[in-house]
Amino acid sequence: MAEFDRIRWRCRRGLLELDLVLKKFLENRFDTLDPGERRLFDELLDTPDNDLLDMALGRQEPEPRYRAVMEMLRAG
Repeated sequence: MAEFDRIRWRCRRGLLELDLVLKKFLENRFDTLDPGERRLFDELLDTPDNDLLDMALGRQEPEPRYRAVMEMLRAG
């Protein structure tokens, strides 16, 4: 549970739209991620808010290694 709490805290962002996308992902999909996907999602959270929102909305493509996780994020 400590990992989930840490990730949930990292998902609190400065953009309401991004907060909503990340919250939905955490509630619906986070438990289905394997350890590698969780690590990649955690790395994605280092991305600046505007870039992360653009990737989540499909306006910008993520690096190839993040594509599968970003597709899950986009699906909610």
